[in-house]
Amino acid sequence: MANTALSELQQQIDAIRREAFEAGYAAAMKAVREMALQSPPRTDGTVAAPSRRGRGRGRGQVASKSASRRRRSGRRTAPASRTRSQRRRPERGANARIIGEILQAAAPRALPPAEIRKALQEKGVSLAFTSIRHALGQLEARNAAKQVGNSRTWRYSATT
Repeated sequence: MANTALSELQQQIDAIRREAFEAGYAAAMKAVREMALQSPPRTDGTVAAPSRRGRGRGRGQVASKSASRRRRSGRRTAPASRTRSQRRRPERGANARIIGEILQAAAPRALPPAEIRKALQEKGVSLAFTSIRHALGQLEARNAAKQVGNSRTWRYSATT
């Protein structure tokens, strides 16, 4: 008799927990949907334009798995200083402009890409060598830089 009453009480407690969990989950999902529909606030006072990117396949599944792992572990990582939506993307042609300034400052001396990269890092900009090479090609097309002979060094060209 006592065992049946105890098991019945346990079943009622489990049912109440399930209902509370479902209600809390539904409220949380509603809040997430509402936040997803809102655009993030901009610092310059304008409203952010909606993203034109489509959602990739399977991205939601990967995110939900990592989120559930974080919930289970109980550990939280330190929040990022700026979220992805708050980071500003550099302007188009910014790499070429910065590299042009570096070559101009070093003129008339020619610089190899390694020295250009070191100067960029001193300015707080990290670029891959392929990006540096692409920017040098853009500068060469504008006659702002030219390759010295058959060497791998580049020089500022004042004929712009």
